Amino acid sequence: MNKIIEEMLNSLHPESNEEKKNALKEVIQEIALCGLSRGGFFHKTAFYGGTALRIFYGLDRFSEDLDFSLMKPDDKFDLKGFFPYLENEFQAYGFDLKIELKEKTVDSAIRSAFIKGNTKEHWLKIYHGGDQIPKNEVLKVKFEIDTDPPEGATYERRYRLLPSPYEINLYDGPSLFAGKIHAVLCRGWKDRIKGRDLYDYIFYLSHNTKVNMSHLRHRLIESGYISTEDKFDIDEVRSMLNNRFGAIDFLQAKKDVMPFMKDPQSLEVWNSDFFKQITCNLMAR
Repeated sequence: MNKIIEEMLNSLHPESNEEKKNALKEVIQEIALCGLSRGGFFHKTAFYGGTALRIFYGLDRFSEDLDFSLMKPDDKFDLKGFFPYLENEFQAYGFDLKIELKEKTVDSAIRSAFIKGNTKEHWLKIYHGGDQIPKNEVLKVKFEIDTDPPEGATYERRYRLLPSPYEINLYDGPSLFAGKIHAVLCRGWKDRIKGRDLYDYIFYLSHNTKVNMSHLRHRLIESGYISTEDKFDIDEVRSMLNNRFGAIDFLQAKKDVMPFMKDPQSLEVWNSDFFKQITCNLMAR
């Protein structure tokens, strides 16, 4: 195994097979970020979402996808042009991975792609054993970019040392929190409630993160949740969230987030009253 990859995996302390798969995906995520950085991807884009929160802010749960946003709208943005940088970076660390662009079936500003490879092949390179891994299982990491982002986000530059030193542009904490509140309020959960949204919401509050209200307002207007004429302040946001918390099936929410965390005991307090009480601590920037 490549020594750098071994060092990255050891820092994650995976134990179960599920944790080992997640650790492998997380290493792939960081190699992808390094490759994108080398290709100049972050001159026009910013990293955001749950994986940004985990890697750069210490979120204590695994996050599956890589989410990016342009800093200025550009419907001609060429995501595919960065694929060679990704493939070269993966090859440099011994990964046999391909990047596939997802063809759009509806008119959308979101461009999507998948990093794909064979799970068993990579497992055998990195871990001992592997008899329990189906030979045709696909190792997959999704990444997306919003080419028409809502206004109001603010950014910061951060650095990472592994797999090789690189620089990244990402949403700052208050802008990330605005995106998460938007997800809690507007995500179409249907029959699968994303407990991960709620878990991250708690994380922001526990770190006293303030909300970028301008960015949140633009996101909610874009989604049709509020209009440009609606009153909008932190009290209104608290009220919106409390209404949402009153309608959530918390049993389903817990089931969603459990596979992504090591200590599920913290979920025992999850109920409507808990979330309404902690929302009193929500602060605007």
